[in-house]
Amino acid sequence: MSENFEWQQPEPAVIELAQAHGVGTEYWDYYGNQANPSRQTLLAVLTALGVDVSSDEAIARSLEDAHLGFWRQTLPGFTVVRQGHWKHVPVHVPDGSSVRVDVVLETGGTVALEQVDDWEPPRWIDGVFTGQASFGLPTDLPLGWHELVAYVGDDAQGVRAPMAVVPDKLELPAALGKHSYGVMTQLYSVRSKDSWGIGDLDDLTELASFLGDEGADFILINPLHAGEVVSPLTDSPYLPVTRRFVNPIYIRPENIAEVARLSGPQRSLLHWGLDELRPLNTSAAPIDRNVVFKAKREAFEVIYDAGRSRSRQRDFERFRAEQGEGLERFALWCALCEKYGPMKSWPERLHDANSAFVANEAHALAGRIDFYAWLQWIADEQLQRAQAEAKASGMSLGIMHDLAVGINPHGADVWTSPEVFAAGVSVGAPPDMYSPLGQNWSPPPFSPTGLAKAGYAPLRDMVRTVLRHAGALRLDHVMGFFRLWWIPEGHSPKEGAYVYYDYEAMIGVVLLEVQRAGALVIGEDLGTVEPWVRAHLAERGVLGTSVLWFEKMEGDWPLYADRYRVDALSTVNTHDLPPTPGYLADEHVALRSRLGLLDCDKEVALRDSREEREKMLIRLREYGLLSDDPTEREVIEALYAYVLQTPSRLVGVSLVDGVGERRTQNLPGTGEDEYPNWKMPLCDGSGDPVLVEDLPNNARLLSLLAVARAGVVK
Repeated sequence: MSENFEWQQPEPAVIELAQAHGVGTEYWDYYGNQANPSRQTLLAVLTALGVDVSSDEAIARSLEDAHLGFWRQTLPGFTVVRQGHWKHVPVHVPDGSSVRVDVVLETGGTVALEQVDDWEPPRWIDGVFTGQASFGLPTDLPLGWHELVAYVGDDAQGVRAPMAVVPDKLELPAALGKHSYGVMTQLYSVRSKDSWGIGDLDDLTELASFLGDEGADFILINPLHAGEVVSPLTDSPYLPVTRRFVNPIYIRPENIAEVARLSGPQRSLLHWGLDELRPLNTSAAPIDRNVVFKAKREAFEVIYDAGRSRSRQRDFERFRAEQGEGLERFALWCALCEKYGPMKSWPERLHDANSAFVANEAHALAGRIDFYAWLQWIADEQLQRAQAEAKASGMSLGIMHDLAVGINPHGADVWTSPEVFAAGVSVGAPPDMYSPLGQNWSPPPFSPTGLAKAGYAPLRDMVRTVLRHAGALRLDHVMGFFRLWWIPEGHSPKEGAYVYYDYEAMIGVVLLEVQRAGALVIGEDLGTVEPWVRAHLAERGVLGTSVLWFEKMEGDWPLYADRYRVDALSTVNTHDLPPTPGYLADEHVALRSRLGLLDCDKEVALRDSREEREKMLIRLREYGLLSDDPTEREVIEALYAYVLQTPSRLVGVSLVDGVGERRTQNLPGTGEDEYPNWKMPLCDGSGDPVLVEDLPNNARLLSLLAVARAGVVK
């Protein structure tokens, strides 16, 4: 725990107040023990939720407010109903007042609701005798984003509140077979001879074309969310400044249509920039995003300044209008960072995105706002091409995007919509087997109350934009849609508490946008996940995630293949583990020992790892998948053959396993001064870089893909 931290028992009023606001006052830890957050933790979390706990009197008032809040609302703040399900809407009005309620449909029509018999005795609320009337939502309402309007007495304007009719269960895309495989990779690591030192959307297009020909149905990539536009850039794709828009570092400059308009000298500037970075493609050294983005940015400026044809300008304007205020706000944030540096260094007057000072800056920076909006348009075009090529090559899903669990606390999303994020806390995880001290991931969490007040629009817009050119979406840490581990500022990860979310609303919003995109959704449900959560996700058509090394049965033996979940993406490893060649060689133990992250003696850790590996090899031999003296490649292929014998609908093959890479991409719980997380370029077992052009002739990869093809059932 934090130095000098003295755990204090919360009094009953604090416990009741926490529970009223969805803050867990007890939980079961990874080791099966019941634990309770301290009084200090609960008060800090309640403060982050906007609850006044500054004194005993304030706590009493806040408790009264929590009990009366439901009755103070004419309409619920946000209503979500599953299509085909009946639901009543409580409406609170002065007792005896007349009231009628309509649903204004997204398409413009209106549906009058009928009052139902659901009597509640009136209550005295803030000096007004208040009654409750209930209205039934018909089961045939169409999917979509609608609005409830309550007309009380002679009020002609009405009280309005958002509502959504969401899918009861997401059906899998018709083109998807009963059993399909795809490839998982960190896009930034996969470079070609013409890359600018980092894998980009052109590399994704080529990779998708090759893998589609090899029978893959999807390619799962790291989050492409936007990062900073000025140095220093954050390396982790899981700590973006916004999850809605794309990082322009993934744009291939020479593939922008306007390059055709450049003069000879301007083209030379592009070639010089590429020539400076091209040697990086054949280096095994960690990727330097700052160097890459500086060169790319200079190229973007040259291309942007060349202008656009009339039709291209109209295309850009249509994209800009379609993305609306969200894009304009993000582009303004980028322009301000360019002018003033990282957000942490901005003048205080600019911290309020709605201030007159910011409005003046937006007027002065109109040209730069245009530039950053243009970058998003270009990224969108190149993503569209990648998905089109993936589908044309035979993939049933194509690109599978990854939605990060959080954002940078000093990023664009927090600046533009601070009301939907909780201040003074960060998201992480309590201690577990792999992180005995717990984890602080640093993102600020969505505020459950703030998100509801916004009608879940930030979540809707984010998912809708990410799925513009994709066939599937992976939700990182899907438990975050049910509960998140909040860590108050100044506390250690051990000193947090779980905050619960309206998962019916959260999951429903996601399903509505996924269905509209004709896509599929996967929840990363690894770690401590209560069984009912997995059951709920399966009931809603959300696939789960299974990792071979984590699927255990009695005595820590590997789970039998036929006991895996059907509705899941099953894999051998994850990006938070070393590639399988490294895992088999105990790289994870050696690395953690070197960095002092083991919670036991190194020899004990090696013994446990050896025992885990031996049990796995025995299981593989039981299935007739392994000889007595196998090579590393044969063991890896046997592991994948085993996963392919599970009933899981999707199986993911790690590209790093296919080429023999041994270095891990990310070591949870470490900083950049300890390990170069999220920087490793794709290399083979000898440490030599592997380029996109090399893959179709890589015998080891082709052999593994052949195993995958042979194991799928269409």
